[in-house]
Amino acid sequence: MTTCARRLLIGLLLMNLAGCASWWGGSYQDPGVHLVRVETVKARLMQQEFILHFRIDNPNDSTLQVRNLHYAVYLADLLLVEGDHGQWFRVDAHSRRTIQVPVRTNLWRQLKPIAKLLKRPDQAIPYRLEGELSTGLFFAHDLHLLRKGEIIPADLIPE
Repeated sequence: MTTCARRLLIGLLLMNLAGCASWWGGSYQDPGVHLVRVETVKARLMQQEFILHFRIDNPNDSTLQVRNLHYAVYLADLLLVEGDHGQWFRVDAHSRRTIQVPVRTNLWRQLKPIAKLLKRPDQAIPYRLEGELSTGLFFAHDLHLLRKGEIIPADLIPE
């Protein structure tokens, strides 16, 4: 291969890399993931079934392809539920989408600590959502997320 051909090949490769780099440059913002609702389906002594409602906000100019959502929900320091939602879905540009994730859990082992937390229903209890959102069609981009807040059990108990 001649020197001129090598320089041309290297120049073309560098231009292609510059084009690839522009895909992630500039105005890309991480999508937002929020646990907006926990719906109780069945609450038995040995097994509980819930539907977790997650809202994914896409602030970008392009469609967001989501491949997986790994989540863990804690109440104080107690792990309530952990799992993966592996169903692919899309979130259009500058929009949001709510997904429903059915979960099953057995809170029998945590019954005493949970009852202790609920003794004073007017006192706030910290909760934490940890997870990882896997996005991208050809090139993976994983977003680690952590959301914290407080719930007041008295606000959730119907009168």
